[in-house]
Amino acid sequence: MENNNLNNHIEIWLLDDDDIVRSTTAQWLRLSNYDVKEFQDARDLLDHYKTGLPCIIVSDIRMTPIDGLTLMNECLAKEPELPFILITGHGDIDTAVNALRDGAFDFLEKPFDPNRLTETVEKAIQLRKVQLQHANQSQYLGDLHGIEETIIGQNEQIIRVRQQIHTFAGMDTHVIVYGKTGCGKELVAKALHDCSPRATKPFVAINCAAIPTDLFESELFGHEAGAFTSANKKRIGKLEHASGGTLFLDEIESMPLAMQIKLLRVLQENQLERVGSNTTIEIDLRVVAAAKNDLQTLENFRQDLFFRLNVSQIHLPDLRNRGSDIPLLFEHFCRIAVNERGGDFKPLSPIDHETLTLYGWPGNVRELRNVALRYALEPNTSVAKILAGYQAQDDIDIISPLPLSVKVQEFERSLIEASIRQQKGNIQLVLEQLQLPRRTLNQKMQKYGLNRVDYLD
Repeated sequence: MENNNLNNHIEIWLLDDDDIVRSTTAQWLRLSNYDVKEFQDARDLLDHYKTGLPCIIVSDIRMTPIDGLTLMNECLAKEPELPFILITGHGDIDTAVNALRDGAFDFLEKPFDPNRLTETVEKAIQLRKVQLQHANQSQYLGDLHGIEETIIGQNEQIIRVRQQIHTFAGMDTHVIVYGKTGCGKELVAKALHDCSPRATKPFVAINCAAIPTDLFESELFGHEAGAFTSANKKRIGKLEHASGGTLFLDEIESMPLAMQIKLLRVLQENQLERVGSNTTIEIDLRVVAAAKNDLQTLENFRQDLFFRLNVSQIHLPDLRNRGSDIPLLFEHFCRIAVNERGGDFKPLSPIDHETLTLYGWPGNVRELRNVALRYALEPNTSVAKILAGYQAQDDIDIISPLPLSVKVQEFERSLIEASIRQQKGNIQLVLEQLQLPRRTLNQKMQKYGLNRVDYLD
């Protein structure tokens, strides 16, 4: 059996007072590439156990002086989410089934199939990873300060972006920020402004793709009253308004060529004239430009303007390349929604966590935020369910399909949820309707984050 190398980060604490059984079981697990810590006495395990440890527990039931059920109850009293697997003899089946209701992750009946053992352990480990990652994320989000409150993430590329912001903010030079739609280019521009000596002056943002060509000059340079037919009064342009501060030009590759020439002249001479005026106005301007693609390779972008702007560059990674930042940002956006609307944050289930990491996120952080807000505000939903019916924004070029495995699991989750709702949380009726063993239903409810109390009348 081949396992993910990350399994080595979660230990299996194996407890059995039968030396032969314990040694044999531990050997099989180690051959399956798991880390195993052996215990002969429950008291010894309790002395070592602390909440939040990267471990799961596999314990025999019949032991002295402390049996497996007593040990489980003591551990779950400290940490109710801890995956605890019981090993039982045939005469203890009813006891083990009852233990599932008390919080046991699963039970194995002696003599158990070694493959069944590794399968159960693997599921418990994956659940433990999600639990610990959630705990680490919560601690990280609770300790945010400074620029990390704006540019959130622990990915190496994002750490580098924060370092570049600190460096470039004090240099008072023009900056080009590259990144796909939804990556957070404006957040970076605002962080550059807020960390710079210009922070007390205006931060002015313009989306060059959203301004009609015939209004571009007036928008940037302003105009005098009577400069053209509809110019009823004098208007200060964005360049003049941003003087002393920072001008953010988003999608600058969409700027008309004529405006590129005029902008270049302004940046060279630090002065401008309003439309309809011959008076020169001195300005002090820092430009942060944003683009999806390398401006130097675009035929419709003037190279002299590129070289004027290209003093420093910041490259933002696509969300799909940020790994563990995806569930971190998801939780961050969920917490914002919960704080604004009230309620409690609903931790991700293992399948939700898997869906987040497998999805391609063509809309990047913006798309993730939209999904997170719906997840936080809609009870008894899932990430896969939201994504399955999610309509991409107009500026998203590709709709990333959900993997087949996620679709299949979401179908299964929806059937179980529908049964629990129909039976109003009566698990016995759910078992009869779905024709599932208690143990299987318990595992699937844990996997999909379903809780019967959410469906009680």
